[in-house]
Amino acid sequence: MSREGTDAPRAGVAILKPEFILPRAIAPTVEVIDDDAAEEGGKSTKRGAEDAGDDQGGKAAKGNDGRMKKQGGMNKGRKFETLRDDVQLCQKYAADRDCSFGNDCRRSHDLSLYFASKPADLPFPRRDWLSESAPFVQDPATTTSSSSLIYCPTFEELGYCPQGFKCRYLSAHQLAPVAPETIGDLVVNEEKKAAEEPKGLRGETNWVPAGIMKDMRSNRYAFPIADRYLLKIDGQAPIRKGAASILAPKAVVSEEEMMNEQDEEEMAAASKIDADKDIKDGPMRPEEKKRLNWEGKTYLAPLTTTGNLPFRRLCVSLGADITCSEMGLASSFLQGAGSEWALTKRHESEKNFGVQVCGSKTSQLVPAAEAIVNQCPDVDFVDVNLGCPIDLVFNKGAGSALFDAPGKLGKILVGMSRALGSVPLTVKMRTGIKDRQNTAHKLIPRFATEWGVNGMTIHGRSRQQRYSRLADWEYIKECTETLRASCDEANLPRVPIFGNGDCFSSQQYYESLESGVDGLMVARGALIKPWIFTEIKERREWDISAVERLEFIRKFAEFGITHWGSDTEGINKTRRYLCESISFTHRYIPLGLLETLPGKINERAPPFKGRNELETLLASSDSRDWVKLSEMFLGPSPDDFSFLPKHKSSSQGSTEEGNG
Repeated sequence: MSREGTDAPRAGVAILKPEFILPRAIAPTVEVIDDDAAEEGGKSTKRGAEDAGDDQGGKAAKGNDGRMKKQGGMNKGRKFETLRDDVQLCQKYAADRDCSFGNDCRRSHDLSLYFASKPADLPFPRRDWLSESAPFVQDPATTTSSSSLIYCPTFEELGYCPQGFKCRYLSAHQLAPVAPETIGDLVVNEEKKAAEEPKGLRGETNWVPAGIMKDMRSNRYAFPIADRYLLKIDGQAPIRKGAASILAPKAVVSEEEMMNEQDEEEMAAASKIDADKDIKDGPMRPEEKKRLNWEGKTYLAPLTTTGNLPFRRLCVSLGADITCSEMGLASSFLQGAGSEWALTKRHESEKNFGVQVCGSKTSQLVPAAEAIVNQCPDVDFVDVNLGCPIDLVFNKGAGSALFDAPGKLGKILVGMSRALGSVPLTVKMRTGIKDRQNTAHKLIPRFATEWGVNGMTIHGRSRQQRYSRLADWEYIKECTETLRASCDEANLPRVPIFGNGDCFSSQQYYESLESGVDGLMVARGALIKPWIFTEIKERREWDISAVERLEFIRKFAEFGITHWGSDTEGINKTRRYLCESISFTHRYIPLGLLETLPGKINERAPPFKGRNELETLLASSDSRDWVKLSEMFLGPSPDDFSFLPKHKSSSQGSTEEGNG
């Protein structure tokens, strides 16, 4: 049966009110998106240069059935170049400090030369500048007091700006020069700075000194607990070159130490403690671990690339209770990769924060756990990825492949639990490897009773299934009952278990809780509509306005500037990750356009127009429009900036310059 002006609805296609559907002549296709490429992509060790899933470079690779197949559905070799100022001003000098390198510094100390090439200051829009009509963000030049409206997000939050003279919002925290040939001093709000400094640099903790990472790269970092465990199970432990930076203390790293790459030698002088400290022989008993009080909490899933600190911070502001870092590779942590250790940073607003690691070897995962717990004092739990389905990870024996090696998996988890001390160990898994051959229920009792796991999440799909069908919540219920029974039989404290899969509304969230889980982990639902956590908390479906959605883009930009920096490099890094976020949020179908509620995550909309200009723009699948949205908050994009989304099908302009 057909509806007037449209064809009969098809499975997987959202039913929209007829007045919003565009004619086929204007937009002939329904968008199909490869969520495997978008969300489960692997990574190279050169994070930010080659993105998730690109290591195979478009060559043939083995598929789930073991046969060779051509790679498709994602962009290969995405590269994002670091964009900096023409004149490289020394960071310490820019922050109004004396540079310890003096004339030997590789960067410029000439402010006049720097300002001669520096682009003009940018205005950062406030909430009341936003409008649902073009140009959507008010031009400050049209206001009578535009100078009072321009502000630096970092300065407003912290009382000072770590970028100093390099800040693109410099006029917000620079005194007027006393004479034309002089340069005005930087402003510091001493009261606010004093209040913020104890919280960590930029309100973030878990900064790892460069000297510690250098010791890891040179194999001089000691892992006494891991080495003793490996010696016990394998008969040998890795050979270390020395104990130069054994278990560095959990002290706050000063801002000055973190602001210049040339400080590695100075930071290597961090305090040490004795490697021969007492180590318990036996595994830590469950009652000695910190309890995970997660019942009724909302959990933002660890998300590759998109689960960065600014996005997590946005979700926390909208109601997320538990957050987890992007997946980090155990091998890269041990190699002292700065890009990997950056994943451990936690914002003060994150209430329950964990770090997720992935690997296939006991000799990597156990030392990585020990290093994380000793270098990152503000970690509430460490999560092991047992669910990543992509070939790049699976074929190396990591992710969901560990389900096929329960003996090795048990050794890994027991060792990690011991290395973590009182910090809880959790796992995120799938139902199994092969479709219709669920195996998670067989391992779940061992996780809790034998292997020292203190919490778990089960994604209701197999590795082979990917996103081809809806999550199996009946099986999640079976796994939950199995865990409860095994804990009762072993007289163990309650171990929290979360379910994961397809949650896209408050209604679906509370229906899924009937499976008996302690809560739900939200992944794609949060990427497409971060305000889902507000819907869950308030038990309502939010027909959010276009201006409210634009405000969340503004907040992401603000959080990104504070995290990555307000200089040219930081702003363009924020731009890149903001576009990554919009590559998901553009998929949202406003509730007011739907014939039936609530919306479903696996439904795709036919091409439609919104209720106003802004709503239509926010639904654009053209990556050039995403860059234009970023320019509303971050200023014009550089001529050489382009953006290609992870999931190629999401961008009509993906092969062209992003700012075209």
